[in-house]
Amino acid sequence: MRPLRSNEAGSPAAPAAGCPVGAAAAGLAHSEAFTELGFRGVWARMREEDHLEWTQVDDHNGFWSVVTYDDVERVLRDAAGFTSERGTMINILGVEDPAGGRQIAATDPPRHTVMRARLQKALAIKSIEKQQSMISRLVDEALAPLAADGGFDFAEAMLALPVAIGGESMGLPRADWPRLGELLVASIAADDPAYQKDGGTQATLDAAHRELFAYFQDIYRERQRNLGDDLISVLITTEVDGRTMTPGEVMSNCYSVLLGAVVTTPHAPNYMMTEHIADGTLDRWAEDLTATPTAVEEALRLGSPVSHFMRYAVDDVVLHGTRIRAGDAVVSWLGAANRDGAVFPDPERFDLRRRPNKHLAFGIGPHYCVGHTVARVTLRTLFNELLTRFTAFEPAGEPQRLRSNFVSGHRKLPITASPVHTG
Repeated sequence: MRPLRSNEAGSPAAPAAGCPVGAAAAGLAHSEAFTELGFRGVWARMREEDHLEWTQVDDHNGFWSVVTYDDVERVLRDAAGFTSERGTMINILGVEDPAGGRQIAATDPPRHTVMRARLQKALAIKSIEKQQSMISRLVDEALAPLAADGGFDFAEAMLALPVAIGGESMGLPRADWPRLGELLVASIAADDPAYQKDGGTQATLDAAHRELFAYFQDIYRERQRNLGDDLISVLITTEVDGRTMTPGEVMSNCYSVLLGAVVTTPHAPNYMMTEHIADGTLDRWAEDLTATPTAVEEALRLGSPVSHFMRYAVDDVVLHGTRIRAGDAVVSWLGAANRDGAVFPDPERFDLRRRPNKHLAFGIGPHYCVGHTVARVTLRTLFNELLTRFTAFEPAGEPQRLRSNFVSGHRKLPITASPVHTG
């Protein structure tokens, strides 16, 4: 990476000609960089040097990195100046996103606002409160094996939980949930050896997408004949531009909603079980569960499950004193912004009752995570159950982080715990 100081003008980028999926494997964008925690030091260095930074990926493509809270907030709030329709993840840098204008996450306002409205209402707090018993039941199922003797793969259980909750909300058969979970993780961690197929990253991503979209095509056809009050029915009956969504738009958004749950919900608990399993934080939390709402937000801030969102500059713009040219890719590193000491005092410290805590774990602006309420209710339920029923958490093997530059989390996390005896 060649740093450009904030008083330098211009971008070294050439017009994007398109690079293969996975080609953005340079410097901070390299998925392997996220298998250890050294990337946090890179973010800290970039914040301290106080500039935007350019990464040249190949002869035609590169991207700007923004790491301070203020810069990330500006880019993500300004949907008119920084479009999401050309791609939102580094792994498709320079390739026009086929979901652009079709998928809620890859559509700009005002169309985005219309597409999102009914889904947001279905995922609002009043709707989720009606599903509290379902969420509690699935949390209980996820934690039940922890009570048994022997090791328990906490990461595996946490990855399965949001698929189960999403599966219930979408009316998907329980037998399909495990395979859906594997495919969804493969689609955001296609470099990970545990998910990679022969042919490498591109082949893995293509295979996962083919199977997922074929699955949702079958579900769409069945659900169109049997509409209900599930989330897929909501999408099928949502009108955009004076018409209902096309089958392709419905399938793309089914994928996006379920993927959103998988990339956010599991990794705050996994963060707690790796970085705070032995420092007394969980014990202090268990002693006073009234801290759960703020403690969950702190776990989201420091865990920062989604590492980045990418946008493209619509016009030439000056950001943090640096001129970004129209068409340049700009990557906002959420985890870096969430550790910005200018916004979060003593940013590396886990504060059970941190207020205010305006973290960016769910993004900010028009594309603020539509499923944030479900995630928060799930996490509060999970931690209350976990800390009420179990104690003496201990590692039971070596944790393994996901090899992904998009999601910051674990795919294996063996632990043991002791049931809390009451009575």
